[in-house]
Order: sequence, then structure tokens, then C-alpha cells
Amino acid sequence: MPHRIIHLIPTLDRSGAEKQLSLLATRLPRDEFEVEVCALTRGGPWHSFLEQSGIPVRIIGKSWKLDPRAMYELYRHISAKRPTILHTWLFAANSYGRIAARWARVPHIIASERCVDPWKATHEFAIDRWLQRRTDVIVVNSQGTRDFYSQHGIADGKFEVIPNGIDANLPNGFLHPPAKDSPATGPRNTLRESLGIGASAELIVTVGRLWPQKRIKDLIWAADLLKGVRPDTHLLIVGDGPQRYLLERYRNAIQIQDRVHFLGHRDDVVAILRQASCFWLASDYEGQSNALMEAMSLGIPSVASDIVGNRELMQNEVTGYLVPVGDSATFARKTQLILNDKEHAAKLGAAAQRVMRADFTVEAMISRHIDLYRRVLGNTRSSH
Repeated sequence: MPHRIIHLIPTLDRSGAEKQLSLLATRLPRDEFEVEVCALTRGGPWHSFLEQSGIPVRIIGKSWKLDPRAMYELYRHISAKRPTILHTWLFAANSYGRIAARWARVPHIIASERCVDPWKATHEFAIDRWLQRRTDVIVVNSQGTRDFYSQHGIADGKFEVIPNGIDANLPNGFLHPPAKDSPATGPRNTLRESLGIGASAELIVTVGRLWPQKRIKDLIWAADLLKGVRPDTHLLIVGDGPQRYLLERYRNAIQIQDRVHFLGHRDDVVAILRQASCFWLASDYEGQSNALMEAMSLGIPSVASDIVGNRELMQNEVTGYLVPVGDSATFARKTQLILNDKEHAAKLGAAAQRVMRADFTVEAMISRHIDLYRRVLGNTRSSH
């Protein structure tokens, strides 16, 4: 009889952890694992994909940071389902889920930390340390995330490093075909025409939530610097978030609205990336960026901030360029090198693609989770 696993995550929004959960939940062997996904706060775009793939989804509906009703509803649901493993993702789900699982006497509890989290307050790290005693394993997606949480008091023996997985066979980053009328899936000029830019324009793409962590303002400034030496460049910002209005005001204030384009949420992300000459990521902290990995897997040369999570993916000047956080001038300068030397750009992109396809496949990510679940359950037979 299959072992029942519940995956608990705060939302099913378009973000990296949600994507990795969905890839995992839908591809675990059904004869061995019966999988359900719970969203603690709300659903989101991944909800329909999971259900279409035959994975039940339950929305708990947490309304407040401290929500006793949601805790009780979660406890009732877990008690009724009686999973063998509760696998939680991200801080809110890690906190609510591990407590509810202990009350419900779930045999095995696995938590996931997906990012270096400098935003956490002292009491939140204290919660993490307290709950580790009620956790079999804490999955992290990078050595940098492991080191960060180890420095904040989580026992070294608790960690399992399982890198994110990228599926090179997916038609786009959202696991279902983009709309047939998406301009990004048409001929090269179609996307450019939809944006009102020339057919010869060089596209630079960044993908992510419009949030302070992503430092999108640095990229807008870099685009302004770059246009002075490469007037054919355009920055496409894919994603949305609470800073969009402020970022659009900043773009307009420096009068670069003809070079910086906000595309919002898109279901054709990979189709857009395929038309890019360069990918940018300016974050001041990451666990392991799905967007950067997707760009690298497509052979797009990248310029990214020199932080722990990115260093584990990229080798400077071999698979892309790493530049100091906040250094817009260097972003522009390294991008100019890529645009001015197509042969060099192709070498960077090819090297990045080889790394992704060798070390960061979705098959490897799923296989390592299967092995972990079997070990936790006491079954040591290998999935390889």
C-alpha cells in the first residue's frame, strides 16, 4: 500500500519553491507514494496544474500571522488524512505544519528551507531551533542555505542537500503550453513588435518577484548605463509584485521607459528567454534561483550578483559573469562584453547548459527525494 505524503506550503504562487514542489509532487511514483498538497494560506497558479495531474489540493485559509483557527483546521485535516510523512516548505508552513503534525502524531516530519533568509527576526530563528527537535530531516537546496541555517543553530546532522531540478524538455517554465497567441512563441520579430521595438533589438531578460530582495532598481540603472554604448538594448522584466509601481516610477523618472519593459506574470517565460541575448539576476540573497537555472539550461549567457546561491550555479567567466551586489556599472560592462562578442557569448551559454544538464536535472532532484523518503521510512533500497 502506498505511503501517504502531504506537502504543505504557504501558497501556490509563481515562485521557485512552489515550482519545485509541483515538479516533485506530480512525478513521485504513484505505486509507492500517495501525494496530497496543502496550501496554508491560499492557492495560486500551480493549483490547477496539480489537480490536472491528479494531485489533490487542500487550501487551509490562514488569514493572520498567528491564526489559531488555521492551526486547528490544519491539525484536523492532518489527523483525518493520517499521512506517514508531512513535508513542509518555507517558514510559515514549517512552523504551523510541524506543530500540527506533532499533535496529530504523524510518524515522520520533513521540513524544507529554500533560501538564505536574512529577513528573519531573532524569535523566528528561535522557532526554527525549537522545531528542529520535532523534525526528521531538513531539506535545503544549496550548501549556502545549509551553512546559513547551521550558523543560526540548526544541527548539522539534520540537513539533506537536494539541489533544485530543471527539466530541459519543458516547453516553458510553467509546465503547460503557453497560449497559442503568445508573441514570444512566434517568429523572432513578433515579440519585439508586440513591445514596439525594432527587429534588431538585443533583449536582456530578468525574471522574478518585484520585491526588494531582487534589486530590480539596480538593473534599471544598469540598463540606463548600457544604452549609452549599446543603444539597441532593451530590458524585459518578467514578474510582478508589491514594488512594481515604485519601480515603474523610477524607470519613468530616469526617462528610460522606452528601454525597460514590465511584462508582468507570463506563462511563456521560457519562450521569452529563448529570444534573450543575456539574462540578469541582481538579488542580494538567494537559495538557488530557478530563473537563473532555467536561463543557464537554455544556454543563455548570464550576469548575476556574486552571492552564495549564485556561486554554486555559476563559475565566473566560465559559465557567466558574477558581479558585486549593487554594482550596476559592472552589470552593464559585463553585458557589453557578451553582446559585443557573439562567439564568447555562445561559449558561456554552452558551458552553462552543460552544467545544468549534468548536475541539476529534475530527474536527479526527484530521485534524491525518493531515496530520502525511503530512508526516513526505514527502507534503504535505492531508486537508482
